[in-house]
Amino acid sequence: MLPRHHLIQAYQAALGAVDGRRCVERALERLQLQDRVYVIAIGKAAAAMMHGACDVLAGRLQQGLLITKAGHIDVFPTHIKQLEAGHPWPTQASLDAGKALLKFIHSTPKDARLLFLISGGASSLVEVLPEGINIAELYRVNGWLLGSGLDIHAMNHVRKAVSSIKGGRLAQQLGGRTTQLLLISDVPGDDPATIGSGLLMPEILLSTEAPLDLPEWIETLMQKGCPAPQINESCFENIDTEIIARLSDAKHAAAEAGRVLGYEVCEHAAVLGGDAVLLGRQLASELLNGPEVMHVWGGETTVCLPAHPGRGGRNQHLAMAVAIELAGEENITFLAAGSDGTDGPTNDAGALVDGDTLSRGMAEGLEPRSALQNADAGTFFAASGDLIQTGPTGTNVMDLMIGLKQ
Repeated sequence: MLPRHHLIQAYQAALGAVDGRRCVERALERLQLQDRVYVIAIGKAAAAMMHGACDVLAGRLQQGLLITKAGHIDVFPTHIKQLEAGHPWPTQASLDAGKALLKFIHSTPKDARLLFLISGGASSLVEVLPEGINIAELYRVNGWLLGSGLDIHAMNHVRKAVSSIKGGRLAQQLGGRTTQLLLISDVPGDDPATIGSGLLMPEILLSTEAPLDLPEWIETLMQKGCPAPQINESCFENIDTEIIARLSDAKHAAAEAGRVLGYEVCEHAAVLGGDAVLLGRQLASELLNGPEVMHVWGGETTVCLPAHPGRGGRNQHLAMAVAIELAGEENITFLAAGSDGTDGPTNDAGALVDGDTLSRGMAEGLEPRSALQNADAGTFFAASGDLIQTGPTGTNVMDLMIGLKQ
């Protein structure tokens, strides 16, 4: 059990390094905002980030609006309004949150200082639709995107096109108000225009890339959206942007924790992506054929879902692929988990597997390859005892994968 415990310790160290509350506190102490401040926090880490703002700003925080995933709210003073909205699919609550967001901004004084605290999940949690697009169509778009295998940049490119606030369009609603934007990055490359679908940032990344191969009905919906503002437009002039936590910070902390525990550590710089099964086989091969070290990887995989997926998420899917390759190995342990504490539409963060995972699950009558084929790794891991459950972590910097060979 000791190797499993050590992987959990490294994972927890990673989460601590990118905790939303601490990161916002450090940023605001450095920025020393002197004016009365109106704070808007959106995302899965919104509650932790809002706590950081309350800690530092104290009486200067005039009013706050917090929009987050169900189950992620916390206790705040009455001048902080909290809303729960849909994730990973937007819901009517997401549209209600969009209306509340615009109302909050427009109700602040013209000379107000705004502080936006944005983390992953904002794309689904808050939305204002263009005329001619309804909630059913929005739900259908996001359902297709989440099962498409597209990476986050491509998915958010589509989300922006069917929105009246994403892709920098929310900046047009600020009326020139001085705005500080603090971001926790959950995207490869830490592109501010992709985090939360770029509510306050113009899109520039995909302008030179090849067109996406999308269904005709999505292309039709995208044409109904209004043009997004360009990078040189005046609505962006009073917005200062800073990324306060990213995947590399989490990986560094996990690697340092491994060294403190006495392991030689290989911290991989590349941000991993692509199909979860293919990547799982690749990581398993590195563990099987490589030296006796602790590996620290990070990134975000994709999964092409079957028509009726079972229980699980991309990290459980990845861990299932690794577990199949590691069957019978006595000296290798592997963890894959989301930094936000959730993996897909589940309350599990991911899974921690070893050479006995398959035998434990099969002893309960489950078949690992069927679990993989049916995107039902969570059911298998619930039986084998390999699920990781953390609850909301207060951050979101993509996924962590930690492997140990002894």
